[in-house]
Amino acid sequence: MGVTTDLVTYCAGALLQDLPPDVVARARFLLLDLVGNIVRARHDAESTPALLAATRALGLASGNAGVFGDTARYTPAGAAFLNGALAHSLDFDDTHAAGSLHPGAPVIPAALAAGEMVGASGATVLAAIVAGYEVTCRTALALPAGAHYDRGFHPTATCGVFGAAVAAARVFGLDACRTEAAIGIALSQSSGSLQFLSNGAWTKRFQVGWAAMAGLTAATLAREGFTGPAEALEGQLGFLHAYAPSPDPARVTQNLGTVFELMATAVKPYPSCRYGHAGIDAMLALRAEHALKPDEIESITYGVSRAGLLLVGLPAEKRANPQNVVDAQFSGPFVLACALVTGGMGWDSYRELHNPAIRALLPKVACVHDAAIQAEYPANMSGRITIVARGESFTRTVIVPKGEPGNFLSEAELRAKFAGLTESVLGAERSERLARAVLGIDGMADVAGLIRLAAPILSAKLAG
Repeated sequence: MGVTTDLVTYCAGALLQDLPPDVVARARFLLLDLVGNIVRARHDAESTPALLAATRALGLASGNAGVFGDTARYTPAGAAFLNGALAHSLDFDDTHAAGSLHPGAPVIPAALAAGEMVGASGATVLAAIVAGYEVTCRTALALPAGAHYDRGFHPTATCGVFGAAVAAARVFGLDACRTEAAIGIALSQSSGSLQFLSNGAWTKRFQVGWAAMAGLTAATLAREGFTGPAEALEGQLGFLHAYAPSPDPARVTQNLGTVFELMATAVKPYPSCRYGHAGIDAMLALRAEHALKPDEIESITYGVSRAGLLLVGLPAEKRANPQNVVDAQFSGPFVLACALVTGGMGWDSYRELHNPAIRALLPKVACVHDAAIQAEYPANMSGRITIVARGESFTRTVIVPKGEPGNFLSEAELRAKFAGLTESVLGAERSERLARAVLGIDGMADVAGLIRLAAPILSAKLAG
């Protein structure tokens, strides 16, 4: 059998009770994190009004599927699309360092939409989410992700569509043959470009939502008997060979079922490109340790890997002059200056985009390639900060940024992030109730009730 067949054979039979307890617990935490992102982005991301208007215009707002943080009902495809796009709209969603992607945003919305279509239990959906993470991350590792990036692809979308398809197929209860068809159908829909970096475009968010919807569509077609190509991943004209120069197809199934890539997934403590997080960690530590003040700074150097430099450092002129939220999310100079000036980096930090104190620091920040940091890539998104101030040099290296599996957030920290994202939309009481429901998803008879809990004006009676 080929790797696609081996992969779907495992995923189609995945049951929650057969998964290691730590994997199940981590999956709940990752779900909680993504739901918080969706709720806040539904009300606070600048691209949301256009997404909602287009969804309505396309006739996707006339069904019985839900979007977190929304009182309206959508078709399953519309819900998968919106939840996926919203999940990625704040750039605050989970990351897989070695795969250089965000696995949750395409996978979880597809699984939940499929769950609403068939009235699936929470345990079924959670098992499907785990399977979707494995497919997404393992596909990226087989490219590998760096070579895929060099061709201008956005792996969260290109690889995520396969994870979304398998997750939805698992919720539908498709056998291995039909699940392989779903992956084959998803191959025709794998897309995602890094060109959004040129002008802060919103397509980064859109293409992730599209991957969620495309994966759901692929699984639905497969469920109805539609045929997809065999060997969709490893075939000579399949995904891996078409989207990267020297893939390693065997990596897709290496240690499958014993090593879970979901456990290598990180949660972001800051809503910006993950390649800037080591620098933010280092900056906040140096600020606290040495009481550094903005007007004392002569220069700041941020050493990163080549991939990190591409995303947060180049072109230097653009990164030093962000004009919008997307620009700022991918600006090493902005997030570092913001951390130094304000002592933090949260979603509301983007209100400081034109803060004069931050703007004055931007020209003093240089992002550079660092050979020692490069050696940590792709296993770690590391970084090194060097600050010259008061005639002295202060340096801090962060190998494993906060939120990575080796430096993971505690449950209290995860719930604090969730509350910070959702309380302004739902209120403290409903936010807490939603958090409890998400963390108890595997005890739910029907996942539809989970999404209804996240409606901002839903009455307590209906919420029950």
